[in-house]
Amino acid sequence: MNVVLVEPEIPPNTGNVARLCAATKTTLHLIEPFGFALDDTQLKRAGMDYWQHVEWHRWKSWQDFLQSVRVGARLWFIESGGPKIYSEAKFGVGDYLVFGRETAGLPKALLEKHKETWLRIPMFNPEARSLNLSNCVALVLYEALRQQGFVMPREL
Repeated sequence: MNVVLVEPEIPPNTGNVARLCAATKTTLHLIEPFGFALDDTQLKRAGMDYWQHVEWHRWKSWQDFLQSVRVGARLWFIESGGPKIYSEAKFGVGDYLVFGRETAGLPKALLEKHKETWLRIPMFNPEARSLNLSNCVALVLYEALRQQGFVMPREL
């Protein structure tokens, strides 16, 4: 599996996602610009000493990232307003879970272009604006891994 953070802004969220990716052997893709420096102490603290165990890639732009996507892999865009709930998707081993900026989410034009793979996480309180980014990544990633029988990549 692959997790993609598009223009992440909050260092502890990115660090927590890196830690999650290390634990699940999931590749992390970080797309610039970032709202922090990669040597930020909060980023390192949240990721603890797991960064050395994460396969991660830094991309200058969305277009640069797209050129790296393997043929046949699907991009799943997780953002409020999606037509399907994340648990209704059928995830594949090499798929990409794409998440947007903490303050703005993913661009609406990108979501409209990919309606068939635009997923949402249900929220029941209309007063709650959003969930924490790292929590969202964990929810969707573990659903994808569950669908695959929790088989780790080295076992495939």
